[in-house]
This record gives sequence, structure tokens and C-alpha cells, in this order.
Amino acid sequence: MLELKHLAFSAETENQKNEIIRDLNLKIEDNQFVVITGPNGGGKSTLAKLIAGIEKNTAGQIIFDNQDITEKSITERARMGIGFAFQQPVRFKGLTVFDLLKIASGRKLNLTEACEYLSEVGLCAKDYIQREVNASLSGGELKRIEIATVLARNVRLALFDEPEAGIDLWSFQNLIRIFENMRNSSRTIIVISHQERILNIADRIIVLADGQVLKEGSKEEILPEIIGTKYALNACEKLEG
Repeated sequence: MLELKHLAFSAETENQKNEIIRDLNLKIEDNQFVVITGPNGGGKSTLAKLIAGIEKNTAGQIIFDNQDITEKSITERARMGIGFAFQQPVRFKGLTVFDLLKIASGRKLNLTEACEYLSEVGLCAKDYIQREVNASLSGGELKRIEIATVLARNVRLALFDEPEAGIDLWSFQNLIRIFENMRNSSRTIIVISHQERILNIADRIIVLADGQVLKEGSKEEILPEIIGTKYALNACEKLEG
């Protein structure tokens, strides 16, 4: 279980202190597919980075599997099974997809295993396994390869920050299929997103606004309230508009 207790994060710009996350309390049970949504600037991406250890909270506690991980580094959290997928995946010139999967797994990953992870995200292994992770890959391809690295790590808590950003509608539809498959796995998944189709496969939806939880509940409870609002966007409007 992930528990956030009185979590706060402030950033200073030009001698001004901005509270981005404010006294936030939240519990996320194991093996749930959770989508965090809300208006832009509400603190969603910052919250994901705080959980992963990329940013350091200025107050409060982060508890994971009954352990206080507030002071643990991003590396220590990764070793505990927390994985983070960036909104814009990093490109690595000279590094092959196979190399990237081996690094992500942290073990002696063989070619067959690596190909299986690529197949899980809908990529033909023979076409991608020796490709370089560079500008020749599209945004959608990169997103799927990054998800494959999360699968290779066998994380217990996977964090995705707006995974639909920068991809076309066809890639988005494949992304939904991947998340539907992941939803049935024995891991906790937290996705930051506005997209209705991603919200629609959630076990639980959390609406974050002004650094605090505005509302939370099952998709049956929350989705009817936010469809058509600034908190939820139609995929076609966002990806084709």
C-alpha cells in the first residue's frame, strides 16, 4: 500500500514561495489501477515525482509497504519496486532497445525474455530489439519501449506521467490496450491523465486541484461528474485537434 501523510511541496521563484502540493493525504491500495486527473497546474506531475523520489517533499511522509521512504533516494525507491515513466521518454544515441531493457531489468536478461517484453507492448521484437533508441523512433514507439522497460523491471508500483502526450491516435489506442493488459497484472499502477478512455479503465479516480485532493472514488462514482469538464478530455479532441 502507498500512503501519503500531510504531504507538501513548495518551490521558490524570484523570492516567492509557491505551494504546489498542500497538506495532501492519500491511501492507494495494492493491485489497483489508479488515474489522477485534474486541471493543469494542479500538482499532478509533481505528486508523481514526489512518490518516485525525483522531487523531495518539503513536509509530510511517504509510506510504501509499511516503510517510511520519505528520505530514500530515487535509486533506493527503484530497488523497492517503484518505477517511473516520464512524459517525454529519453532518447539514447548508440544504445539499442535490447541494451535498454537489460539495464532496466537489472539482471542478465536474455534475448528471448527481452523479445517477450516488446511483444507485450505490441512491438514486433525482430524489428526493434537491435534498434537504437534515437530520433528514428516515433513518440508512440518510444512510449511503448519505455513501458516495456517498466515491465522488465517487474515493478510493484508503476507511475506514468501523461503517457498519451506526443503520440497519435493509433498509438493511443495501442496504449489503452497495453494498460488494459497491465490492469490485470499483480501490480499497482498510477497514471496521470486527462483522457476519458484511460479514466474509463481505472479502478479508482483521484481529482487533484490546487495541490489537494478535490474528490476521489471509483470510476462509477467520479467519471459521470467530470466527463465533459476540464478534468477529462476526449482522446480524439486532444490527439487530433
